[in-house]
Amino acid sequence: MSASVLFVCLGNICRSPLAEAALRAEAERAGLSVTVDSAGTGDWHVGSPPDRRAQAVALRHGIDISCYRGRQVTAGDFRRFDHVFALDPENLRNLRRMRPSDGTAELRLLMDLVPGREGSGVTDPYFGDDAGFDVTWDDVTRAARAIVERLLEQE
Repeated sequence: MSASVLFVCLGNICRSPLAEAALRAEAERAGLSVTVDSAGTGDWHVGSPPDRRAQAVALRHGIDISCYRGRQVTAGDFRRFDHVFALDPENLRNLRRMRPSDGTAELRLLMDLVPGREGSGVTDPYFGDDAGFDVTWDDVTRAARAIVERLLEQE
């Protein structure tokens, strides 16, 4: 069984690429075959690499995300992916509005998978300092581990 997961934040240069990287790493460690991607609800950073601070935190954890490029969510994403995870409540609301009537993906808030973090968003580090990216990495790594656990239970 192979699952497909899309992570969505606003611009697709900070939180969602880090979530993509974290899940790729956790799935590989667990020996799971998972298709993973990320996107933004906005179009400001289409074609841009992740924020340099996001790249730096990923590299500190042994993952190179410099080849990732920002993209915007499409209607087809709601049919192509099994799971679409919003990284904060505002983007979840936007995704619900964007979702086509024939969308089949499970749509939910990412941090709902982490006990004690239900209803909260992944920390947005964009306007802060470098340390905020470490907090974001911790958030998305905890969520990635929860996703892998769920997928292993379904096998």
